[in-house]
Amino acid sequence: MSWLKRAEKRNGKYQNPVPTSVGGLRTMWKVLPLYVSNREETEPREPLGPFVTDPRVYDTPPASGLRVTWFGHSSLLLEIDGLRVLIDPVWERRASPVQFAGPARFYPAPLALGDLPELDCVLVSHDHYDHFGASTLRQLARSKAASRALWVTSAGVGRRLEKLGVEQRRIAALDWLESAAVQGGSDDAGLRVTALPARHFSGRSLWDRFSTLWSSFVLEGPRHRVFFGADSGYWEGFREIGEQYGPFDLTMLEIGAFHPLWADIHMGPEGAARAYEAMGGPERCGPLFPVHWALFNLALHGWRQPMEEMCRLASERGIPLWYPAPGAPAEVVRGNLVQVPWWQKP
Repeated sequence: MSWLKRAEKRNGKYQNPVPTSVGGLRTMWKVLPLYVSNREETEPREPLGPFVTDPRVYDTPPASGLRVTWFGHSSLLLEIDGLRVLIDPVWERRASPVQFAGPARFYPAPLALGDLPELDCVLVSHDHYDHFGASTLRQLARSKAASRALWVTSAGVGRRLEKLGVEQRRIAALDWLESAAVQGGSDDAGLRVTALPARHFSGRSLWDRFSTLWSSFVLEGPRHRVFFGADSGYWEGFREIGEQYGPFDLTMLEIGAFHPLWADIHMGPEGAARAYEAMGGPERCGPLFPVHWALFNLALHGWRQPMEEMCRLASERGIPLWYPAPGAPAEVVRGNLVQVPWWQKP
């Protein structure tokens, strides 16, 4: 049995690859008392950073051919085999429908949008506010940096990008198992981006859930291959992803915003460790890069807890972790783990 299939639609709504509970009003009533009684440090008591990216670093290509600048949460700039891919960019102050309320950033973006280098691709995994920053994307659509970029996203999300000013001809909105070819500045450079199933959901309100698709992605260049898990609960398809699309030089999996009430759609550290091992572990996945944490207060756990738990699990289970500081460009080199415990108390 293959778990990897095209997305199904029922009554106009996309379906998860396996039965999944995403919660609703009933879950909200269960969660509300927990928020009222919660005593965890869900937001930093002391200011973080400052984290600053020197844009001049992008004047020199990475010697290894693979470099990542993590801007926090799931926003990052991936430099792979001569191409630049901006993933899930959110520069907004809040991950929210409005900017006067909702989860606020723990620290400013390390790099101004206007200082981004020339991009070959903008990748948007799905349309949730912490991955799809409308103001950010609107500015990028008009920017010099993204003037020739291909915008790759999940099926249905392309219409949202068009409304923000992205030309339809520059959008590749993919169903699961579909791929898009990203061309670089030279004829011999190229990148294949493939959308794969994830266990999550979509929507920017309670009334448009499942109207667009959500995906994980494989990014494959001539020399390197990377997996970006975006948002997903654990599911049996991770094993098949590793077998069919690996090996990977770097595997990015979410670890934050987890809770037992929504374990189907956010796997947390334990699920990330399990997914990484199912995909083949260190032999097929390269190091594990934990993302989707330490920028917005989206759950009940302490803001440090996802990474502290991830480090404990990695030590117990022999998982090589790769974690740079926010805004610090870091090269991915086999046998050289970048580990900067920037979140720890002095």
